[in-house]
Amino acid sequence: MGRRRQSVTIKHVAADAGVSLQTVSRVINNEPNVRPAMKERVQASIDKLGYVPSIAAQRMSGSRSYLILAINDRDLTIADWKAREGRDWVDQMLLGGMLTCAEHGYRMLIELVDTHSDHVERELSAAIAALQPDGVILTPPHSENALITGLLAEKGIPFARIGSKQEGPGIAMTMGDSHNARLATDHLIELGHERIGFIAGPEDFSLSGWRMEGWASALDDAGFSSEGLCERGDFGFESGAKAAERLLDRDPAPTAIIASSDQMALAVLEVARRRGLNVPKDLSLVSFDNSPIVRFTQPPLTAIDQPIAATAARAVELLIDARKKPAPIKPVQIQGELVVRGSTASARVDAGN
Repeated sequence: MGRRRQSVTIKHVAADAGVSLQTVSRVINNEPNVRPAMKERVQASIDKLGYVPSIAAQRMSGSRSYLILAINDRDLTIADWKAREGRDWVDQMLLGGMLTCAEHGYRMLIELVDTHSDHVERELSAAIAALQPDGVILTPPHSENALITGLLAEKGIPFARIGSKQEGPGIAMTMGDSHNARLATDHLIELGHERIGFIAGPEDFSLSGWRMEGWASALDDAGFSSEGLCERGDFGFESGAKAAERLLDRDPAPTAIIASSDQMALAVLEVARRRGLNVPKDLSLVSFDNSPIVRFTQPPLTAIDQPIAATAARAVELLIDARKKPAPIKPVQIQGELVVRGSTASARVDAGN
């Protein structure tokens, strides 16, 4: 009876090929110092036995762990999971990161760390000691936490900072937030809207400011004012509702609103309904994120599709290449795109009068 696939280990491969464990490990890790004939011999045993390399086997070379660690904010992530509100940031990050890791023989893990905790260095140090990752992906607001970036730099671990343009160690990456906000604003301007409100995210996220800049500059280029048309939220539903109320209380009120998250956009939709406003007849609405839920609202929401998966995938590639290539000097930008649905329409001639 043939050996069950799941029971095959690197020792079985070494015995079948008649080589040492280190030689098998070098073949698995695609190391350069293996003769072609020896590589073919080991690969033949791997194929015959149906061996699937484990992380432990890959680590035998002693130079790499073949792990990429993604660090996400604990409080925000747990709050999203408990609320079950359809946000899919983590899902998209894992989609892009895990698939790209798999293509290169790596594995991706995610850890939740509280960026505001006094123990952030201890938490991160414990995770690094246990996992010994070859690279780390930081998401906002970790991306600009000096304690975290300083610790990783001190330990010599390559890392990517998603949502950061700051100078310093690590690979700075953005998702084109200013460009994306301009896309949304230009779309509304093309529909005839002149008073376009904006609900920004919290100040401790740099991307909040970049989106505001894109919105304001698009209005300015079109000859329209942004003064008094911006309110802040925290990306959550309640804050979005309060911001929408303040914007719609303006006289004249905006004829369109861009919300910096799907949850805040859903809040605008609810506030508009309570006020008897029809979306998009009386108020056009654009959201950021494009999580699954926005396709099922009434009307479905026009949204900026953030390239979370593509950004995570590129981060993995850059971290793997960091062993042999210098990090990019300028921030790496992966731009999103606008998905037009039913929540935007031409501005009414009498709107706001």
